Amino acid sequence: MSSSIPSTLNFIDVLYSNSPHPDLGDACELYSWLIGDWDAQLFEHNDDGSKIERAGEWHFAWVLEGRAVQDVFIVPRRDARSLELGKEGNRYGTTLRIYDHAQEAWRITWTNPVSGKENRLIARKVGDDIVQEGKDDDGSFIRWSFRNIQENSFHWIGEKSTDQGSTWNVIVEFFCKRM
Repeated sequence: MSSSIPSTLNFIDVLYSNSPHPDLGDACELYSWLIGDWDAQLFEHNDDGSKIERAGEWHFAWVLEGRAVQDVFIVPRRDARSLELGKEGNRYGTTLRIYDHAQEAWRITWTNPVSGKENRLIARKVGDDIVQEGKDDDGSFIRWSFRNIQENSFHWIGEKSTDQGSTWNVIVEFFCKRM
């Protein structure tokens, strides 16, 4: 059995889509504004109140016949990466967002092969924000929100709750501007 792929098959071409699939209808509007490339300033919030700032990049595209939105999130930026990077603060992961017609919500799966982390969340529009909620590996509630959404900028906040959602702590923030 041969494991070679025919040279006529271009993986990027079969993954990438120019536009959302018509089956999504108006649901595509929740994430369509993100399509493109973004500079990201990331602030990790430590337990002692200090913050660590890192520069990154975030890329979004329609994929799988336009039935999903996929991103690649990279921190530090590609031009600042090296083989000496450890796992701490090292992100080169991807998120796949697939609309669930039955739930009228988006299913989110994020994975970072560098750290081995994976999260699953459900996303809905709440006011002017996109709120994605799920659980972390340790059972804590997590909430990832796109806020202050503008044509060329947004603020992303990652929060965690260890008391079933009564209180939330900001773990990380991204301030993003379109490239």
